[in-house]
Amino acid sequence: MTRTVIESKTKTAVIGFDEPFCVIGERINPTGRKILNEELERGDFSRVEADALAQVAAGANVLDINSGAVFSNKMAEDPRYADNNFVEPDLMRALIERVQAVTDCPLCIDSSVPGALENGLKAAEGRPLLNSVTGEEERLELVLPLVKKYNVPVVAISNDDTGISEDPEVRFAVAKKIVERAADFGIPAHDIVVDPLVMPIGAMGTAGLQVFTLVRRLREELGVNTTCGASNISFGLPNRHGINNAFLPMAMGAGMTSAIMNPVALPVNAAKLAEKRAEVEAAGIILPEGMDDETFVQMFGMGSTKPRPGKEMEAIRAANFLTNNDDGGAAWIEFNRQPPKAGHEGRGRAGRTGGRRRRA
Repeated sequence: MTRTVIESKTKTAVIGFDEPFCVIGERINPTGRKILNEELERGDFSRVEADALAQVAAGANVLDINSGAVFSNKMAEDPRYADNNFVEPDLMRALIERVQAVTDCPLCIDSSVPGALENGLKAAEGRPLLNSVTGEEERLELVLPLVKKYNVPVVAISNDDTGISEDPEVRFAVAKKIVERAADFGIPAHDIVVDPLVMPIGAMGTAGLQVFTLVRRLREELGVNTTCGASNISFGLPNRHGINNAFLPMAMGAGMTSAIMNPVALPVNAAKLAEKRAEVEAAGIILPEGMDDETFVQMFGMGSTKPRPGKEMEAIRAANFLTNNDDGGAAWIEFNRQPPKAGHEGRGRAGRTGGRRRRA
């Protein structure tokens, strides 16, 4: 069966037909994240390191590292900063070095700049996933030689010189073309992970059905693994988590083997916490004296003050169990194990040290 192997210096992640679903954490991406972008421009990587650790703790098997930053302030001083070919190669190297310093999770190197891809390949320890190649002739000639040279797997996105087609037949044909061209370079199909492109369901009512059909064909006819930007399906709609939670297990059932997504439920911020406390006080609700913020937000169903696995991770873990990719349900049980409260670490039931007593 098809197995795509991704490695760090010490760990291995496998994307495969008979493997647990592979979660590729998407958070290390300055695109659309103004604060992160500004921090990177100042050379501050603390948020990158925190995001890496939070995603791994939430269950990410691979971390996507995207270097697509825009350094607006530096542009004013030096016009070279307006060119991503100048910015991204050095930034990619720095991002990978910082992430590898705090975690040994396998990596996915994500950029549209060939120089950034190669710098990432040079800096990454092990066998990273390269993201990405498309069906455009220029892109094929630039990226596939890198894939062959460094012997790494690559994400193949199903668009070409004509753009992104709404016709699933066209997207399948582009994927087939990439797989065939990769073979010309000596790159096997098991090192190609196809992204069939997920359209927003709010804009195209058949988007979900299209993806499920495409994934089945890609698996059965081309023998390749698949991935997607999972949150694209719910773009622009209310309760996006509800749609994502349904989409992911359905895509898995159709044969999808990985997704680029956010595995972390973001913590309740200080502003929302203060707003809710004021609301509770105005309602005349009397709370126990000294109630900490974490107990408060959990009591009122607000989530948590700490990063934790998102609801999508729950859906994926359940689907792994239901498709017999979780031996004996061990991962599901571990995922649902409640962490001990502060001061009760190392204790068993009812907070008693040593847990359950054995009878004499």
